[in-house]
Amino acid sequence: MSDPYALEREKMVVHQLQSRGIRDQRVLDVFRRVPRHEFVPPELAAKAYTDNPLPIGDRQTISQPFMVAVMTELAEVQPGHRVLELGTGSGYQTAILAELGATVYSVERIPDLLRSAAERLARLGYENVHLIVANGTLGWPEHAPYDAIVVTAGAPDVPKPLLDQLAVGGRLVIPVEEEYAQVLTVVRRTEEGFEQHRGERCTFVPLIGEHGWKNS
Repeated sequence: MSDPYALEREKMVVHQLQSRGIRDQRVLDVFRRVPRHEFVPPELAAKAYTDNPLPIGDRQTISQPFMVAVMTELAEVQPGHRVLELGTGSGYQTAILAELGATVYSVERIPDLLRSAAERLARLGYENVHLIVANGTLGWPEHAPYDAIVVTAGAPDVPKPLLDQLAVGGRLVIPVEEEYAQVLTVVRRTEEGFEQHRGERCTFVPLIGEHGWKNS
């Protein structure tokens, strides 16, 4: 059966991702495959491939496709990697990471969102994902260390538990608050310690929890 959204996904990849500098072919191919319209409320399906974040309920959003692609490219996920995601949300970023061949451990603090994401990911056939309702700022230590950690909410600083759970050679991608703006930050763990690099400005919902913001 033909996919009525295939052309929309191709346009999204060409005009929103490639034109802005996303170069990893594996990442581009994954965005061509994952049906973003399945991860938004049915009444917003027609807007699923627009260049915007969209509401998914509980004051949360599915991120702009370009920002999901930027974070995914920065994480440098490879087949067989163990990846921690903080902020399951709709499950779209989860699906992108899983399509890259990673085993994904995803933490969500809002039970209703996690239930919806779990049903959606199961229906779409994603078996290499593990979901839990928990305080994301504590990570998921039982399955550490992780080759990559992707945080889809803005933090006041980089939570120490996430640094502790990052494998040597691993990369942590997280929006961090800096003087009235969030900056996409990449932390790489080396044998000697941690290297931190600042990227572009971004806007995410707040990371709530013990090592994040204290309230919503």
